Amino acid sequence: MSKRLDYNHIAPAGVKALGGVYGYIMQSSLPSELVDLVYLRISQINNCAYCLDMHTRDLLKKGQKVEKIALVQAWAEAGNLFDERERAALGWAETVTRVAETNVPDEAYKAAHAVFGERELVDLTIAIGLMNTYNRLAISFRKTPQAALGRRRR
Repeated sequence: MSKRLDYNHIAPAGVKALGGVYGYIMQSSLPSELVDLVYLRISQINNCAYCLDMHTRDLLKKGQKVEKIALVQAWAEAGNLFDERERAALGWAETVTRVAETNVPDEAYKAAHAVFGERELVDLTIAIGLMNTYNRLAISFRKTPQAALGRRRR
């Protein structure tokens, strides 16, 4: 798979604007590891190799255990490996990412709102929308994951 175009070079102001949203999320009250788990789950749903690679690396750098990262896709069946806030965030991320299928049901909203305050829930939803945007850019324009770049050099 070869890169189609470099959107960072072609639309730097647009990418910078997305970076501003990313900066907002990183300065919110949401823990960065929680946000990275959500970003990883969204990237799994969207099959974005670039973002899967990046967020797996980010979580590993932050000390997240490989066993937990490996089970993000099956978080609902992973027992107590994920805490209440992580489960709520991952569930919310799934239903919001699949909005065309789920229509984000009231039960999902109530479950997320029971764990997150209003501001946190809005910030989490902004983070979900941002990651879906990044996934669409990386997939559409075939951004190469770091892991694949490393293989080419060998």
